Amino acid sequence: MIQAHDTVKTSGTVSIVIPAYNHADYLPHAIESLLSQSISPEIIVLDDGSTDHTRQVLARYEGRIRWESQANIGQAATLNKGWAMASGELLGYLSADDFLYPDAIRKSVAALAAAPDAVVCYCDFDLVDPAGQRTRRVTRQAFSLPRMLTTLDCPPGPGALFRRNAFEAAGGWNPALRQIPDFDFWLRLARHGRFIHIPEVLAAWRVHPGSQSFATAGTERAEESVRVISDFFAAPGLDLTIAALRPRSLARAHLYCAQLHARAGRYPAAFSNIREAQRHFPGTLLQPDTWRSIANGLFSRPAHRLSWWLRKSDGPKA
Repeated sequence: MIQAHDTVKTSGTVSIVIPAYNHADYLPHAIESLLSQSISPEIIVLDDGSTDHTRQVLARYEGRIRWESQANIGQAATLNKGWAMASGELLGYLSADDFLYPDAIRKSVAALAAAPDAVVCYCDFDLVDPAGQRTRRVTRQAFSLPRMLTTLDCPPGPGALFRRNAFEAAGGWNPALRQIPDFDFWLRLARHGRFIHIPEVLAAWRVHPGSQSFATAGTERAEESVRVISDFFAAPGLDLTIAALRPRSLARAHLYCAQLHARAGRYPAAFSNIREAQRHFPGTLLQPDTWRSIANGLFSRPAHRLSWWLRKSDGPKA
């Protein structure tokens, strides 16, 4: 059953879409962080077939946000739908378990206004635990497409805004992708203009047992990075200096596959991808990044769980 609620009025300059799926306990923090901004965005929340109390949460914001409840279609398709509904000249999204800090949108709008040739602005952000407490500050670098291709590190994170015309030129998120549709989108968008970095912490990315970044990826999802990188280099019109990065980029994509397979306990698939990485770019096994990826796949989930347990153990006693 589809429910639509469109009574809210906003300035229309900035539109933020929240794709919500079974994050009802975190969703109010995300919504409130947008409602408290000094520049009021158009807020569109799409409940993508949640089975928890997401609808009840959204009902509390009747008249203050636009929201719909729909059958599950996936994150990418949900965001594309939300951006098609949006009226803003600047677009963005906020995961239902993340949040923005005060004045984030005003600073992002100002950054893009000062750089009319830029198509995206992105900021530094905090990693926070399930309770919203900061565990680490993430300082991003100035954007470099070669670095993004050879490290698979995606500079834009929570708090990023992009221009509607660039979004329309690049196309939306690919609904066939479930693991890294954001990375694929930023790669395509990078061919349409400059990305600018705001050297301030304007947002928070929550890591918790139910978050997608923490979840175990299935076999098909774990292999997406090779597909995305292969498609990028197959596109016509690439600069020769960028095209020359293909072997290193494919090697890094296979290492990311290996990381996800190892995290899921699929060790033969992990080792197979490590071999492929070495084949594409000989010397891969001698690089520190290779072993950091392997260690991340093996130990990141246990490390996060230990950190959460220690924080709870150190908390106030009744």
